[in-house]
Amino acid sequence: MIPKNTICLWFDRDALDAATFYANTFPDSALGAVHRAPGDYPAGKEGDVLTVEFTVAGIPCIGLNGGPVFQHDEAFSFQIATDDQEETDRLWNAIVGNGGQESECGWCKDRWGLSWQITPRTLTEAFTGPDRAAAKRAFDAMMTMKKIDVAAIDAARRG
Repeated sequence: MIPKNTICLWFDRDALDAATFYANTFPDSALGAVHRAPGDYPAGKEGDVLTVEFTVAGIPCIGLNGGPVFQHDEAFSFQIATDDQEETDRLWNAIVGNGGQESECGWCKDRWGLSWQITPRTLTEAFTGPDRAAAKRAFDAMMTMKKIDVAAIDAARRG
């Protein structure tokens, strides 16, 4: 059963590949039902994968193979909170190493064009904590990074 509120992500023809990658990469993620087109449509033929139900980090999603008309951009991203450098590295490397690309300040893009923020909890804690000087130091450190360096953020927080 499709949840009442689901994020629909548009893909060209590879929603199943993307959903499988997300299910295998992110904690609390799973591949669900695959639905095939009951007839021909502008981006495909009868029997082609039309939609894929999946969950990413507990968030219900549906992938729609709608064709090349629309592309993903940075206006939408998944933010994944990580507990340590090992988890940060694993997720970052999975995305970037699978045809993705690095960006700035903990952002990267997967090979399907979806943006991800791989955000260590220590960074979020620094920004939201009561010590505004520590927040500024952590922010300044983050602004020099692509993938977040947990040790460098923690050192910046300490001053």
